[in-house]
Amino acid sequence: MNMLKKAPLAALIGATLLPAVAMANMHGHSSIGPSAGDREFSLSGTGSSSKDFDNSSFGISADYGWYYSDRTLLGVRQSISYADVEGEGLTDDFWNGSTRLFADYHFGQNAARPFVGASLGGIYGDGVNDTGIAGLEAGLKYYLLPTTFIQARAEYQFLFDSGDSANDNFDDGAWAYTFGMGLNF
Repeated sequence: MNMLKKAPLAALIGATLLPAVAMANMHGHSSIGPSAGDREFSLSGTGSSSKDFDNSSFGISADYGWYYSDRTLLGVRQSISYADVEGEGLTDDFWNGSTRLFADYHFGQNAARPFVGASLGGIYGDGVNDTGIAGLEAGLKYYLLPTTFIQARAEYQFLFDSGDSANDNFDDGAWAYTFGMGLNF
């Protein structure tokens, strides 16, 4: 009798996932993950607030890429961030953005796909000087469906104005963390 109570929930979950699985199979994916020539789009976010919510920040990042091989992804990343800072006599908000090219190499063929990569581009906005930005990154994609994944990424980013300043500023970089989801098509 208890099984019959859970049957509608199982049917609802199955009916919800069926269109996504059918769509993935229509695109020629019989296994998990991308193939050479596939495209990828992902959307990630990050944020933080003080305990009183008077100092807060959030950001969003969109990636669009092309799989050069089933393991190598080349693409462009657009990030936008906002910070609301309050302090002694200071109340201000800052909008920043960055546009970067990136290359990631993925390991494995299972649902969990760790990756490493690098990015290079520019950063601009209210809270920074317009300048170059570069970084090394590592992360993990986990495929929930054959072409749909969640991901976590950590980037070590540093700013530079020239090749000499890039070498000098590498030690003064900062970590950026994102969590999001994406799909291959």
